[in-house]
Amino acid sequence: QFTMQDMNGVDVKLASFKGKVILLNFWATWCGPCRAEIPSLVELQKQYGDQLVVLGVSIDDPLNKLKPYATEMHMNYPVLVGKDRQDVQDAFGPLFGIPVSVFVDRDGKIWKRHSGIASKDQFEREIKAPL
Repeated sequence: QFTMQDMNGVDVKLASFKGKVILLNFWATWCGPCRAEIPSLVELQKQYGDQLVVLGVSIDDPLNKLKPYATEMHMNYPVLVGKDRQDVQDAFGPLFGIPVSVFVDRDGKIWKRHSGIASKDQFEREIKAPL
């Protein structure tokens, strides 16, 4: 039941994705493992975009860093501003480190969390069940 702004200043309501599987990925521009898994997330969004929505939540980056980074990384999914949103981190956490991926089923219920870097194959195995 959260509304967050994306990197373009547009409000994004997480509830608006009900009916799709959500892969909520908490990350930061300075995080090497986060950077390494972004290409897999881009591929998953391309491949499963009709049933899956990938949402990237930057936990502490200022807005002016997000746009150039997202362009450089060819991020084809919404990049949300998580800076100063401890409420969101608390709801989907705890986040003891990043990256953290949270999988939300079609009904909006969290069914799995993954801490640390994941490969495309690992992500795919996690999303197959609720798809």
